[in-house]
Amino acid sequence: MGTVVFDISMSLDGFIAASGMTPEVGMGVDGEVLHDWALDGDERDRELLQEAGERLGAVIAGRRTYDNSIMWWGADGPTGPARIPLFVVSHDTPADVPEDGVYTFAGDTRSALEAARATAGDQDVGIMGGADIARQYLAEGVVDEISIHLVPVLFGSGTPLFGDGWLEQHVRLEGPVVIDTDAATHLRYRVVK
Repeated sequence: MGTVVFDISMSLDGFIAASGMTPEVGMGVDGEVLHDWALDGDERDRELLQEAGERLGAVIAGRRTYDNSIMWWGADGPTGPARIPLFVVSHDTPADVPEDGVYTFAGDTRSALEAARATAGDQDVGIMGGADIARQYLAEGVVDEISIHLVPVLFGSGTPLFGDGWLEQHVRLEGPVVIDTDAATHLRYRVVK
């Protein structure tokens, strides 16, 4: 069984999307700067993205992430031509799912994780997108690693990754492995079980 990795880009002040997030502006106003490291970064940024993609066997996201991203993802999903299966945690299936898409809709976090693990086999399961999904999986104790791409920008407001009162007990981490580039500081922690 592979590793369950929560992977996300975040502003220095802790936001994973800027304010003003809508389906038309999925990362909030000017929030796409959080992905510049993956799109326009240097050689080391591209290597990190490629290495993570090679280990990935399935992805999990929340419904809001799906709704705010589907217009850009299309049938191939967030991994593009690699077409890695994406399990969306949602109470229902939207009417506009792309034909021949990589999407499977699961009613809760547990069933999404079980299906993603079965699909991924020995490869990693990536949890991406929304803060709420990340917090749920972290609180359930099923995340093995946290990978944060800390982008040198301050948003001041938006969608915070972490907030008050979502954990009943501390989550201890080991590491980090740190790779510093001009576009981001890439942090990878192992979750202590």
